[in-house]
Amino acid sequence: MNKVKMKFTVFFEGPFWIGLIEKMENDHYQTAKIIFGPEPKDYEVHDFILKNYFRIKFSNPIQNGEGKEKKINPKRLQRKIQKELENIGMGTKAQLALKEQYSVNKKERKKISKEYQEEQKRIKFELKQQKKKEKKKGH
Repeated sequence: MNKVKMKFTVFFEGPFWIGLIEKMENDHYQTAKIIFGPEPKDYEVHDFILKNYFRIKFSNPIQNGEGKEKKINPKRLQRKIQKELENIGMGTKAQLALKEQYSVNKKERKKISKEYQEEQKRIKFELKQQKKKEKKKGH
């Protein structure tokens, strides 16, 4: 049976408000970073998640070392929630996952860019060859 846990955190970083989604599915941990412009309202965040959840690009799954969760005492759970509310921002696990996803995206962009440049060089070369042939033919 699949067990999915998600956490969505909105915080201010630099000039933008950022949403951080952390998803733990079975033993795999994934994150996604969403950049909002101005401070989003609760209903805007809710609508965004409902409409765009399946378009969000999550990082590659990372094996999570945590095993089965034990039942937590309700008071302890409340303390844990308060502690997380005070700790605003990205956790190191989320940062690592986002950094890894960023590097994968960067490699893909470089590969596409290189292919495009090679194609442009090939087209330019063929045009030069064609012009050379036309010059040699004469009029």
